[in-house]
Amino acid sequence: MIQMGTYLNVIDNSGAKDICCIKVSKGYRRRYAVIGDVITASIKNIRKNKKLTTKVQKGDVVKALVVRTRSANVSKLNEHLIFNENGAVLITKQNKLIGTRVFGVIPKKLKYTKFLRITSLSSGIVK
Repeated sequence: MIQMGTYLNVIDNSGAKDICCIKVSKGYRRRYAVIGDVITASIKNIRKNKKLTTKVQKGDVVKALVVRTRSANVSKLNEHLIFNENGAVLITKQNKLIGTRVFGVIPKKLKYTKFLRITSLSSGIVK
């Protein structure tokens, strides 16, 4: 579960390294975000080798899609899906990807949402 103040790793090639959650979107007084939710985040660190060619800068406020969480994501078939890190992918206000590649695996749950492009760019799908 991602809440306000949580740090997440960025798993695309947009140039950002770490982001911090500012607000969880969707809903009135919603506290937690899970896999597949959109959050508003601030960029805390950028990658050293991408400083000149990055698409975002440190301190920018962007939207991000949560694709990995450390807390268990329980499906209807009682399957638990746990990752080692909290991860997100940066998106624009029109829900398009900022980066062109997605590193690592992502859950199958995102295949059935409006973010199908993210699953096609990733290296693999889990459960």
